[in-house]
Amino acid sequence: MKILLIGATGMIGSRITAEAFGRGHEVTAATRSGRADALPEHQALTVLALDATEPGKVAQAAAGHDAVISAVSPPRDGSDPAAPLLATYKSLVEGLRTAGVHRLLVVGGAGSLKTASGQDRVDTPDFPAIYKAESLAQREVLRWLRAEVGDDLDWTYVSPADEIAPGERTGTFRLGGDDLLIAEDGTSFISAEDYAVALVDEAEKGTAIRRRITAAY
Repeated sequence: MKILLIGATGMIGSRITAEAFGRGHEVTAATRSGRADALPEHQALTVLALDATEPGKVAQAAAGHDAVISAVSPPRDGSDPAAPLLATYKSLVEGLRTAGVHRLLVVGGAGSLKTASGQDRVDTPDFPAIYKAESLAQREVLRWLRAEVGDDLDWTYVSPADEIAPGERTGTFRLGGDDLLIAEDGTSFISAEDYAVALVDEAEKGTAIRRRITAAY
């Protein structure tokens, strides 16, 4: 499979790059700068500079790929990230349509997952304030995909557990839909490595078309 991965060097993106590359996929690793010093050097890994807010450049980069994985992060400069992140995804989808690429996997947020109370996690009283603006922005992307993107795009929005951090690749985790997955000890966690496994699994199998899935222990 030929995969274009946008945001390939972030905490999650770099692990998705490694997972896809390790399975033998041809990976085009796109970053704003075109630098990917931490990624492996190999003929099956191409690195390029890409601004995802420019649909023409997205179309050019995506052409000939089987799938696009977006690990785009919202702005983290203290401004409201919702409008810029949504605009980026609108540009991204426009570019994919131009390129004739029909498969998009989105590295999403956990804030829009439903809790036992019926609230979205981001709306619960104990949700960490430091992550709230970014989570609300990610929720807007999911809402837009559901409401506005038609059947011409096979998108999947992949939410992590409530907490995600670098850790161990075990290959063992649970998959869910719109509900926050909670372990028996009351935690909701997944390593970035196992999140990458879940996302690349979905890229290969295509079992969650035009819907959201989540992964957690």
